[in-house]
Amino acid sequence: MGYDKLIFDISQEGRKGYTLPHSEFSRKSLDDVYLRDDCPGLPEVSELDVVRHFTNVSFKNFGIEKGFYPLGSCTMKYNPKINQDIANMPGFSQIHPYQPLDTVQGILKIYDETQRMLSEISGLHTYSLNPYAGAHGELVGLMIIKAYHESRNDFNRTKIIVPDAAHGTNPASATVCGFQSVEVKSNRDGSVSVEDLKSVLGDDIAGIMLTNPNTLGMFEKDILEIAKLVHEAGGLLYYDGANLNPILGKVRPGDMGFDIMHINLHKTFSTPHGGGGPGSGPVGVTKALAPFLPQPVIRKVNDTYTIDDHVIDSLGQISHFYGNIGVAIKAYAYILSNGKEHLPEIAAFSVLNANYIKESLKDLYLLPVEGVCKHEFVFDGLKDKSTGVTTLDVAKRLLDYDVHPPTIYFPLLYKESLMIEPVETESKQTIDQFIAIMRTIAQEAKDTPELVKNAPYNTVVKRLDEALAARKPIVKYKDLE
Repeated sequence: MGYDKLIFDISQEGRKGYTLPHSEFSRKSLDDVYLRDDCPGLPEVSELDVVRHFTNVSFKNFGIEKGFYPLGSCTMKYNPKINQDIANMPGFSQIHPYQPLDTVQGILKIYDETQRMLSEISGLHTYSLNPYAGAHGELVGLMIIKAYHESRNDFNRTKIIVPDAAHGTNPASATVCGFQSVEVKSNRDGSVSVEDLKSVLGDDIAGIMLTNPNTLGMFEKDILEIAKLVHEAGGLLYYDGANLNPILGKVRPGDMGFDIMHINLHKTFSTPHGGGGPGSGPVGVTKALAPFLPQPVIRKVNDTYTIDDHVIDSLGQISHFYGNIGVAIKAYAYILSNGKEHLPEIAAFSVLNANYIKESLKDLYLLPVEGVCKHEFVFDGLKDKSTGVTTLDVAKRLLDYDVHPPTIYFPLLYKESLMIEPVETESKQTIDQFIAIMRTIAQEAKDTPELVKNAPYNTVVKRLDEALAARKPIVKYKDLE
């Protein structure tokens, strides 16, 4: 029926999908400066063509509702649809930020209570829900670090310490904020080398950015000593909340000595993430840093919620209004539905699933770090290197089995990194099936390596020249002609 064609290919001149009713308003003309010289070149299709086209395109995408998604460091877990339904309720979806405050007390209460729950979960004093994403939260956190030091007339602190196994957004955020990144070496298990840390500490260090568990899924056992060393040097500790999922209800970053952190509500607390949004990256701080949080700030005075947008030491406004309300509502519902007594189960099952996969595959895939991991772990490719089958080949072959590949070639500590994070929402049946597929691919690599090297075969797009695709992508219909 031609549904693999682009929508431009099924366009027929004169075909219309919808006819607008006659306008009750008089015709208005635009100045020539606003008019196009040529038609925009949109496809001419019927409504049925449009519905079929986008339905078929959606089937070609991979999402958590379609199959297993063990993307390391991304916490791609199923998120209950009831939370989306709650966020879509008219009382939430049809309010406006310019409404009188006495008409939006309910939503302000949700903001306030969400911030309080995040404080309890993380061990930090207070939160701002204003940042729109994790990287946005990182930037805000670094801006707070800068504002703190400058408020003390300490302008010499221009460097941020970033481990060599850190998430790529960490040094990028530091650069955007005007800091210079200083790399500190990791031990073989991805933990920070305390001795290397000591060598870079000085009066020019503003702080350090860490996640715990680290990128290899291992808990930073020296975190209290690291916090002590950085604080004694006058720096602050920033917690990258990307790996918060496996410690929920077990340990708190604030108790580890962190001063600032962001939380990815769109990863940990019930908003499907990926594809550019929606997101939310609330930033939490200690009591001493609370005055620097961005505004507006929601406050409760007696029994009434108010909005304060004249905080003296605040960074100012870093987003529109008060943050991404839809994501905050879903997080609020998710936390309440689990309750304080069940949040630790999220952590426990994510850790159990990761260790089960790791122990089931380490005879065929090279495991550089032994021991109990947390939410994720990293293989260094296949154990049998003689086949010539790479981590990229394994990832491509997984597509033929309807499994989204894990994160590959990150962290950079290993040549053939394969980072797997199964999350807590996956059943043992699904995980056993994934283990069986990974074992099958390892056997294929041994018996018929070319089969794996040329995968995938069952996808819409086969093996690409990735360098050419990255440097000369075809992103417009006319480029195909």
